[in-house]
Amino acid sequence: MDAAIKSIRPAKSNEPKKVETRVVETRPAELDPSEFLAAAVRADQPRPSRAEAEQAVLTLLSYIGEDPDREGLLDTPRRVVEAFDELYQGYHQCPAEVLDRTFGETAGYDDFVLVRDIEFTSQCEHHMMPFYGKAHIAYTPVERVVGLSKLARLTDIFARRLQTQEHLTAQIAAAIDEILKPRGVAVLIEAEHTCMSVRGVAKHGASTFTSRFTGMFRDNPAEQQRFLSLVRGPTR
Repeated sequence: MDAAIKSIRPAKSNEPKKVETRVVETRPAELDPSEFLAAAVRADQPRPSRAEAEQAVLTLLSYIGEDPDREGLLDTPRRVVEAFDELYQGYHQCPAEVLDRTFGETAGYDDFVLVRDIEFTSQCEHHMMPFYGKAHIAYTPVERVVGLSKLARLTDIFARRLQTQEHLTAQIAAAIDEILKPRGVAVLIEAEHTCMSVRGVAKHGASTFTSRFTGMFRDNPAEQQRFLSLVRGPTR
């Protein structure tokens, strides 16, 4: 954002007033730590019963013009609620616990660690329709590293919630940055959104890319480029 600031030097009678302009650097807003340090659902949080959830499915079936009493739909409410329990299990999992155990036997390793092509499926919070793709995650450790599978598990925890791709990207980066305290984090996500490919504009195959960089990846363009080069390497 540009800010116009009046000169503090008094203007001479034969000299017009000058205006100086400076650019104020802005940074992305920080996420609330509660988003990635604990489970999203508290044990004492009031929630509808399973019977109430199944009744809501019956209501939606009637809304679209179906007969909930026909044979093929008799067990659909139960199946839908069970599917929700699986698709949205990330609300009940704690991201911090996944990254809690680290290993110190790194033989002085001081470069970044990259896990590429982490497949995921999530649900768009605007239409509750799936979006799916791959996450690429890198971080530069300080003395200790985390198990590689933990980065995939972290991705799944956040993906198995109602999401936007932008927020998903930011949450993964923030959790790694806050819990592991690395020298930098890089996250790139590429995904296809069915709310765009099978409805609305119906553009099948369109991909969305989002990225988030912290620390050395944010401040050093050469490290960003090296990360992107490895993600888009010749083996892809």
